[in-house]
Amino acid sequence: MRIIAGKARGTKLYTLEGEHTRPTLDRAKESLFNIIQNELPNAVFLDLFSGSGAIGIEAVSRGAKKAILCDNSREACIIIKKNIEKTHTLENIELYQADFKEVLRNKIHEKLDIVFLDPPYKTDFAVDAVKIIIERNLLNQNAIMIIETDDNNKILENLKYTDCEIKDIRKYGRAYFIFLKRI
Repeated sequence: MRIIAGKARGTKLYTLEGEHTRPTLDRAKESLFNIIQNELPNAVFLDLFSGSGAIGIEAVSRGAKKAILCDNSREACIIIKKNIEKTHTLENIELYQADFKEVLRNKIHEKLDIVFLDPPYKTDFAVDAVKIIIERNLLNQNAIMIIETDDNNKILENLKYTDCEIKDIRKYGRAYFIFLKRI
């Protein structure tokens, strides 16, 4: 896994061992960033279930003003810190080792431009996060939220009960990216 573009382009990242995380494939990550590239300059980017930190670090590498990264796992946060150091992005990243609900409710005090949600599959964490983000009014007017999932039907069904509009759905291998805007 590596940073694809921007100031840290080509930097190989440390990854987590084991089966508890599944990194977004480089091909899917590149497609994702091609879609959101015009929204990235000076954006505040939230990578809520960060894993290795690759998505948030990629956002900063490509011009995001700031990335807020969160993972509940101590091991993940150790890897994220190593990747932040390796890519020289420390001044643009806030990292929290905490439950995502705690971070959304108590740590974020600014408006977000781009939110990336890649929680463990088979959970309702993505929809729960969207509900908290909307409830706390954490989004800038033209903000975009992206959910990565392997079960888009379940997510889409649960999103019917939120104040969100589905803007696009893309499939890469077994993963789907669902692009949302607040209504």
